[in-house]
Amino acid sequence: MADATGAKDPFISNLNKIYVGYTGGFAFFVVLLGILEQMGVPDRVIGYLFVFLTIGVYAYIGIISRTQVASEYYVAGRRVPAIYNGMATGSDWMSAASFIGMAGSLYALGYGGLAFILGWTGGYMLVAILLAPYLRKFGQYTVPDFLGARFGGNWARSIGVVVLITASFVYVVAQIVGVGIITQRFLDVSFTVAVFLGLAGILVCSMLGGMRAVTWTQVAQYIILIIAYLIPAILMSVKISGVPIPQLMYGLALERIEVLEQGFRAAGMTPPPGVTGWHTAPFIGPNGQFSMNAAVNFFALIFCLMVGTAALPHVLMRYFTTPSVREARASVAWSLFFIFLLYFTAPAYAAFGKLEIYQTVIGQPIANLPEWIKNWQIISPYGTPWINIVDVNRDGIVQWGDFRIHPDVVVLATPEIAGLPYVIAGLVAAGGLAAALSTADGLLLALANALSHDVYYKMINRDAPTAKRLIISRVLLLIVAVAAAWTAGSMGADILFLVAWAFSIAAAGLFGALVMGVWYKKTTNAGACWGMAVGYLVTFFYLIWSEFFGLSFMQTFGTKEAILRAATATAALPQASAELKAYAAGLVANASAIQDGSLAWFGSLWAGSGLPTDHVVLRGRVVGRLWGLNNISGGVFGVPLSFLTIYLVSKFTTAPSQAMQNFVEDIRIPRGGVRLADRREAVE
Repeated sequence: MADATGAKDPFISNLNKIYVGYTGGFAFFVVLLGILEQMGVPDRVIGYLFVFLTIGVYAYIGIISRTQVASEYYVAGRRVPAIYNGMATGSDWMSAASFIGMAGSLYALGYGGLAFILGWTGGYMLVAILLAPYLRKFGQYTVPDFLGARFGGNWARSIGVVVLITASFVYVVAQIVGVGIITQRFLDVSFTVAVFLGLAGILVCSMLGGMRAVTWTQVAQYIILIIAYLIPAILMSVKISGVPIPQLMYGLALERIEVLEQGFRAAGMTPPPGVTGWHTAPFIGPNGQFSMNAAVNFFALIFCLMVGTAALPHVLMRYFTTPSVREARASVAWSLFFIFLLYFTAPAYAAFGKLEIYQTVIGQPIANLPEWIKNWQIISPYGTPWINIVDVNRDGIVQWGDFRIHPDVVVLATPEIAGLPYVIAGLVAAGGLAAALSTADGLLLALANALSHDVYYKMINRDAPTAKRLIISRVLLLIVAVAAAWTAGSMGADILFLVAWAFSIAAAGLFGALVMGVWYKKTTNAGACWGMAVGYLVTFFYLIWSEFFGLSFMQTFGTKEAILRAATATAALPQASAELKAYAAGLVANASAIQDGSLAWFGSLWAGSGLPTDHVVLRGRVVGRLWGLNNISGGVFGVPLSFLTIYLVSKFTTAPSQAMQNFVEDIRIPRGGVRLADRREAVE
């Protein structure tokens, strides 16, 4: 493929050979570690080799891809072929939420967890149909760049930057939490240290080469993450069904899970906090009956995730890197294929992991629990172990409700749960790191580019030389990265929860302006600005209000006294289910075992409880909910209001110039080249 001067880039021309060799080398590395494990090399050494050597490869790619050319730094020179851009987009997209959190959500919520798969996959259809080709034809560097060029002036650009920073920062904190979980488990260091170790790997990839380095690193990371996800699922499928096709054979696991859950209920056992207890049944409340509230929240979450997917700046940026509009459209199709490989496997992963736990842990004496439980019990970054046994009735036997596993560690722990060789656990850790690092790279780059390119260059100093712009971008990237790592290390949260917040914010703040900017030529600057502002503010304040409203600082973050007060009140609620009351009473009876920060375990039992009150406890906090909608679906309020505001304000303000209207019509024509590339790009 030729560059801007017409010369062929030898690296681009040899991509197939390079990445085939890379894949073969990684396969040899895994086999070698498997041999070393059989020879008696300690597990800790295996974990260190997986973590450091894979991060070392990413760092090497980042170093050799360093650049001082603006177009290379911001959009990888617009020379990334469709298939590789699809692979990089898949890696950029499949964050710690997809790799680590999604199967965990399916484990806990069963059918309800499918909302994440349907929403995220469906969102790419919106990207392909509504945005990607047209944004590429517009020819800008960033999403705020498009907003500034399409609507004129700096107001739309500025609001776009605010939304981008808010959504991307929340999203990148989730990725760093994932990095911290993996690094802490396999390097045996504190969670705070683990977070900053992972941050070092992120920065080496993204600081030196910008989008160019991130692109080729993400391709390498996708290869590792998909191998790491598929191999354990295939091995578990063989173990349970004898057939190495987990996507088709996990139905056997679902049948056994349903039978086991029926047996648990018949024996008077209740599920642990946060687990539905009805893995295969749709829209079930705590009483085992159909819940309209559960159905509404299921589809509301799908809506927010779909629209949020189509508005995420770090994903849309990937389609600015292709050589042509046609390649941008093709790369969306490749993205869907590469994402499909993991998403089609996630339900199998969750089912196999849950079946192993039901068969090998539930009903066993606590004194005889396997070693892997002890390994995970010592990891408790926020005061509560990731895996824990709470003997509520003190009978010494692990009841259904006694076993607590945090959703964010289901994927990481499943190889050990299934008794697979430790090298497989290390492989999964490497895959999880690849997923978290790749998305963190893209997010940090989007944040730094928005500040350096859209704010500094476009709004403050149009005459800034390229070198100065890139230095500013790297400094800002470092500052944002350290701030995100500090937030993850000191506060943290559930990965999927944080990611869902990011999607709702991006959906409400950007989707309306992007779609109307392409498909409604009379959208005005005022309409876009007011629409983005209304959607963003309504959604953001709903998220904050519904999560923190009416709480003191100590209640928010959980103390023993707050937990006991909440549990005592719950046990007396007439509208609470019997199982909820029983758990609350057990919690009060075992007050001496409560640790500060463990409110989340108690609170998760309330999620989706369907209690006919204005407040429920969700994720361990008392939250207000409007019309019964879960906090993470706040975008359902902001998105419609954004569209309505854009349309109404555009009707009553001065229409764009005829030249801009003609231009908007032109970018909707599938054929043709880039229309509004930065004139300075060709010479920089």
